[in-house]
Amino acid sequence: MKQRERRPGAKMAAGPSGGRRADARPARPEKTAAKPAPAREARPPAAVPAAIERPLTVRSGERPAERVPVILESTGAGDFHLIDSGNGQKLEQYGPYRIVRPEGQALWQPSLPAHAWEKVDAVFTGDTDEEGTGRWRFPKEAHGETWPLNLLGVDFFGRFTSFRHVGVFPEQIVHWSWMKDQVESAGRPLKVLNLFGYTGVASLVAAAAGAEVTHVDASKKAIGWARENQALGRMEKLPIRWICEDAMKFILREERRGSQYDIILTDPPKFGRGPNGEVWHLFEHLPLMLDICREILSPKAVGLVLTAYSIRASFYSIHELMRETMRGAGGVVESGELVIREAGLDGKTPGRALSTSLFSRWVPK
Repeated sequence: MKQRERRPGAKMAAGPSGGRRADARPARPEKTAAKPAPAREARPPAAVPAAIERPLTVRSGERPAERVPVILESTGAGDFHLIDSGNGQKLEQYGPYRIVRPEGQALWQPSLPAHAWEKVDAVFTGDTDEEGTGRWRFPKEAHGETWPLNLLGVDFFGRFTSFRHVGVFPEQIVHWSWMKDQVESAGRPLKVLNLFGYTGVASLVAAAAGAEVTHVDASKKAIGWARENQALGRMEKLPIRWICEDAMKFILREERRGSQYDIILTDPPKFGRGPNGEVWHLFEHLPLMLDICREILSPKAVGLVLTAYSIRASFYSIHELMRETMRGAGGVVESGELVIREAGLDGKTPGRALSTSLFSRWVPK
């Protein structure tokens, strides 16, 4: 739920975090042509080997059909909804807590009166830069670091972190709901790979629906949080592999092994540095990442999902890249933006749509 904000203490992410994600992973918008995409709260950076010897695959055949622009909208789910937004901030409900956090995309004035914004439980203050850290102010009383939440039937912990994220990127609910439906209707166990998986909410949703899940994130802290979420929901027996590793290194090895997955979710950060000097640049490394993901999709794959935060690009950039990557595979590539619609104090009063990120998704039909 950035899933994407930089994750605290994140090592250059090449593996997931939910994580993923330096992380202010809500993280966790997209614009159409030529407008800068909205910034997701910083996520922990992802790590990638400094030099990768694997060349891009030369592909032939027709490009998949396309559906653009596609706006995937959420009005909240479970214990979350967006109450109001404006003046560069957003007012959100996470379970029992009403929270105010920075939101550069909220260019308008708030709809609700000032007193609605003042009666809150937590306010993020300090450095609001994508990579910056800050602190939480608690107007009423001090709160612990974590509190229980539920989305799509999965229990997990919300967290007050120094990177303004709260352990989940709720705009991803639309992807998770889609994935849940695919897993439940497949008639066979699907294998799901969650790259840059953060705190594991997507992985738990997939596993609870019946999938065999591989969750990858380079941050030991994020993996630890994911395991805590698994324990909270009493889901320890579900088939989830928690892999703490650079995502690119992992998928390169999976390609060599001949491993295959039916659904791949990837939510890479814009930029990151690894513990050994590895550097990840989205625009430089994303083509190869998607190329490898294509190679490890199973013959009966049901989807490849990419989410991109905090980049100055149109969704058409990743849309055309996805279509080239999936050349000859048939199916459809649908791309656009993820948005969250304001739902008011009662969670039922539709308001404005707040853009959060760009996405591109390949499906076989």
